[in-house]
Amino acid sequence: MSNAVSTRVDIALRGIRVDAPVQRTGGAGPSDDGHVLFEGVGAAIPINPNSPYVVTNGRLLLDGADLGLEVSPVKRPKFYDLETADGINYEKIAKLHGSNVLATTVVQTCVRYDESERCRFCSIEASLNAGLTIAVKTPAMLAEVAEAAFRLDGVTQMVMTTGTSNGRDRGATHLARCVKAVKAAVPQLDIQVQCEPPANLSTITDLYAAGARSIGIHVESMDDNVRKKWMPGKSIVSMDEYRAAWREAVRVFGHNQVSTYLLVGMGEDPDEMVAGAQELIDMGVYPFVVPFRPLKGTLATDVDKTPAPHRDVLHDITSRVALALQAAGMHGSDQKAGCAACGACSILKTAGA
Repeated sequence: MSNAVSTRVDIALRGIRVDAPVQRTGGAGPSDDGHVLFEGVGAAIPINPNSPYVVTNGRLLLDGADLGLEVSPVKRPKFYDLETADGINYEKIAKLHGSNVLATTVVQTCVRYDESERCRFCSIEASLNAGLTIAVKTPAMLAEVAEAAFRLDGVTQMVMTTGTSNGRDRGATHLARCVKAVKAAVPQLDIQVQCEPPANLSTITDLYAAGARSIGIHVESMDDNVRKKWMPGKSIVSMDEYRAAWREAVRVFGHNQVSTYLLVGMGEDPDEMVAGAQELIDMGVYPFVVPFRPLKGTLATDVDKTPAPHRDVLHDITSRVALALQAAGMHGSDQKAGCAACGACSILKTAGA
């Protein structure tokens, strides 16, 4: 693989030193990162004051040596300076990811957040407890913020995820209401929704009918032993349910408009992970391969002391999955919106997928 890909793997694990105006801490997914453009492609990189990598004058340096790679921080968006009529800052409602993606967690709580059930890599309620966001974003709020981000900062796509609710829809019904409101305010904005497999698969059609054009149904691992260890609550949703939801989502949203996270570093056998990714690709689902990150506020970090994956493992899995995606003609950039379309948290886009 190229020097750019190898370096991108390394900084995903070791982080960089950079003054990044757009950052994210806590939350449901990879976080504690700064958003930069890496060779023109959005990248979410851990900010690490002890990293040997530093960004200076738009160049990436390693121990003072110029690596010949352009890296520049994403500028602070104008919509961050605004607030709603009742005084809620827009940044607490939705955040900029990369340079052109608006992202929000519409419900910042999860029924699986009790320590006995919580996903060990997740800190969805940490940002809420820190006062960085609000518990529930209403459709009207999101429409207001999306319109401003589109008008002032050129946002082209939006990601809406949610904590899991007690209902059979697992939170998807509120997602659909939010999508409908945003599409009414900004028809040009492409939207990805993210949720667990709903008990009633017709809910997937409801999300599409509301205006979403891509969907993420995130399993994180296809190994049941890993799932039970790392996601004790979420693992009660069987792999059969996930496969049924993925197939229905591909039917409704289309080939390569469905994605799922696969986290490297939770102990899964690399060959089995690549085989699982191939199964997903054969279904028309994009396996979004992302390294596990040791984040403060998560059980994996604070209790288990789990380290980041070894760079060689991440390099190997990413390279093999990228080749499989290329062979299938599947590229994240072909998705209408969402994590694969953005690509900032993964190395796959740098690897040509």
